[in-house]
Amino acid sequence: MFEKIFTPIKIRDLVLDSRVVMTAMGTRFTDNHLVNSKHIAYHVARAKGGCTLNMVEVSGVHDGSDAIMFLSLARDEYVPEMKRLVDAIHEVGGKCGIQLYQGGLGVCFDSDAAMLVPDAMSLEDIQEVRIAFGEAARRAVEAGFDLIEVHCAHQYLLHSFLSPAFNHRSDEYGGSFENRAKFPLECLEIVRKNMPDGMPLFIRMNLQDDYVDGLSIEDCIRFCKMAKAIGVDVLNLSRGNMVSAANKFEVPPIDLPHGFNLPMASRVRRETGMITIGVGRINDPYFAEKVLEDDLVDMVAMSRAQLADPELMNKIRDGRINEIDRCCGCNEGCLDGFANLDMPHITCLRNPAVGREAECVITPSDNPRTVLVAGGGMAGMMAARTLRKRGHRVILCEASNRLGGQFILAGSTPHKLDMKKAALEMGEQIVNLGIDVRLNTPVTAELIRQLKSDAVFNCVGSSPIIPSIPGSSLPNVVESHDIIDGKVKVSGKVVIIGGGMVGLETAELLIESGLTPPTVLEMGSAVCVDMGSARKYCMMQTIEDSKIACVTDIKVTEIRENMVIGEKNGEHLEFPCDYAVFAVGSHSRDSHELKEACSELGIDLITVGDAKEARRALEATREAFDAALAF
Repeated sequence: MFEKIFTPIKIRDLVLDSRVVMTAMGTRFTDNHLVNSKHIAYHVARAKGGCTLNMVEVSGVHDGSDAIMFLSLARDEYVPEMKRLVDAIHEVGGKCGIQLYQGGLGVCFDSDAAMLVPDAMSLEDIQEVRIAFGEAARRAVEAGFDLIEVHCAHQYLLHSFLSPAFNHRSDEYGGSFENRAKFPLECLEIVRKNMPDGMPLFIRMNLQDDYVDGLSIEDCIRFCKMAKAIGVDVLNLSRGNMVSAANKFEVPPIDLPHGFNLPMASRVRRETGMITIGVGRINDPYFAEKVLEDDLVDMVAMSRAQLADPELMNKIRDGRINEIDRCCGCNEGCLDGFANLDMPHITCLRNPAVGREAECVITPSDNPRTVLVAGGGMAGMMAARTLRKRGHRVILCEASNRLGGQFILAGSTPHKLDMKKAALEMGEQIVNLGIDVRLNTPVTAELIRQLKSDAVFNCVGSSPIIPSIPGSSLPNVVESHDIIDGKVKVSGKVVIIGGGMVGLETAELLIESGLTPPTVLEMGSAVCVDMGSARKYCMMQTIEDSKIACVTDIKVTEIRENMVIGEKNGEHLEFPCDYAVFAVGSHSRDSHELKEACSELGIDLITVGDAKEARRALEATREAFDAALAF
């Protein structure tokens, strides 16, 4: 079925048994540059899951300018633990590469060096880092890696030298293209010299610079040809930088199209004749197979797809496509989890075991019981599936006529179909596991008494907040969820009260349906504050392009039949409208009846997700998984 995906490819002496790779992704599993048990369990899980090539995350080459949260090969003392990781991947049949980098500006965002402004490198610094690349390559070979990749993208140091947007030097390393290419080529050359002839050398390369006056695709092609001449074998082609909205291309969110880099990557491949990896929201095996069938690139990256499902490649090979936990591009656990230093490390909404693989093994329960799961949203389905895999008898009751909850709703807004797909596929998995699913069945105290289960998982979720302000019950006042769900149609001028994710996505949906851009009123000082960085970049672009009027720091005081009234900085403001739409958040549904019934029967009530506190799906699925794993 997936003949192209499983066609082997030979690169120098390395043979890979499929064309799908897991490219390097930062994890924040370390705070001392060293590989630890988390890295090993994480990579081994994916290698056992059929991943043909694990690229280990960016690893520093230069002692003293390494971000503490990344791995490093800047010292000999880091080699033994790296070797332990390599050996563990090899033992389960996987292949692995290491990505070498010097972070440049990126190091200045490290927790130990927050927002430092780096000095321009002296010629001595340049030679020191060049030698450091060579030494790191030597250590990578010693550790047993199958290949080395050098990072020359995303405004890390080598890309910063190459791009005229970031290189303003006036010496031999600045100015002309040849001068700007000199340092990256010197680093690639010394890396190649420290590698065996049969070991492949990859580069992570920017296809072009976006939102800055930097590299063109022609520059990329020109540089790649120069890199090829000194022994680079494979191009891993990406986009993005740290100082503009182009940052959204590095870890692309659901807002961006599948395979958005492929047309440019295909051109670079054609004009350089080099083996090329296509990246950028490739999360579906059918899409990946089609890309390879069309001969656009030689290999494809399905990286976050293997965060979401470490068994991805085995499932593709076996044809178990309906069992795949699909990456939905939410970025909540990977990119946002990496950037949020209050979180211990990355995770995944679809797979809460990321970074905890060793302690999150699903094992049969010693005491199988009957469990009633109240609510069929993402938390309820996660709890039900995990409980069933542990051997419990599960009855899943959902008040509505479908599984998926608010994830189905979210997937009905522009660009977010992958969320709906993820929820629908998980619903199919629930049924296929033999779980007793009862739709149109709200869980009441009477039902709990009737079923006599041994425990109840309370996953009833949340409901929208309707503020008690004058006019909130007028017929022209509606709730955003009802618009998204298609239950209510609005027309004419619309004012949306609430400038968070739901409010802005409702505005997008209304514009897509043909309405004039709504006015969005936000009590806080900014809109989109509940969105991660990449999604926010995309939404702010939509606001600008669609001319959505956003008013911040405003308190809505009254709604009338043709107007929303607010107060901003002591000034009375009026916004004419035909409809007012509330999008001000959600609160947990009342579940006191469930509590009373469980208390009366002396059975456990485990409350998780939005039923406990209205938050993101990331927290809901994590809580449900952990509670079911411990039950």
